[in-house]
Amino acid sequence: MGDYSISAGGEPFQSLVEAIMYQQLAGSAADAIHGRFMKIYNDRFPTPARLLKTPQERLRGVGLSGKKTEYIRDLASRVHSGSIDLAGLASLNDEQVVERLTEVKGIGRWTAEMFLIFCLGRSDVLPVGDLGLRRAMQKAYALWTLPTPEKMEKLAGPWRPYRSIATWYLWKSLDKFKTIG
Repeated sequence: MGDYSISAGGEPFQSLVEAIMYQQLAGSAADAIHGRFMKIYNDRFPTPARLLKTPQERLRGVGLSGKKTEYIRDLASRVHSGSIDLAGLASLNDEQVVERLTEVKGIGRWTAEMFLIFCLGRSDVLPVGDLGLRRAMQKAYALWTLPTPEKMEKLAGPWRPYRSIATWYLWKSLDKFKTIG
């Protein structure tokens, strides 16, 4: 598996828009939608204000569903109005970040936890709702069934304060996640 080399950082607004965009889609379909989305803005990621000026029909025209368009616009509106300060999230603890982000339509706990790991670079996040992690833990611990969130928490106790890093290695143990991070 090699050395730990997770890629963390990036612009928070872009990270969250892309997380919403890629939810529940095959990678190739999401990549195509993302490419068409970027063409609207001449391959420069839009600011929240610029995104809000884009007609909904234009966003739908790149392949975004009505719900995803609504979610992305809700995020842009909250960031533009200042009701969510993305730059200020780094100063909050993990649970406060999750609470703030899940106020946005279309952002659930899993998306917020991926943001913590991959954008804020937090080292002690255990995304118990992640199916890949559940499968990797089942394999690593030779469990007959997928572990429950409670079982995952118990197994991951000794990994503190580096549960994100252990999660990354477990993801990497599965063929499907070789390129993650």
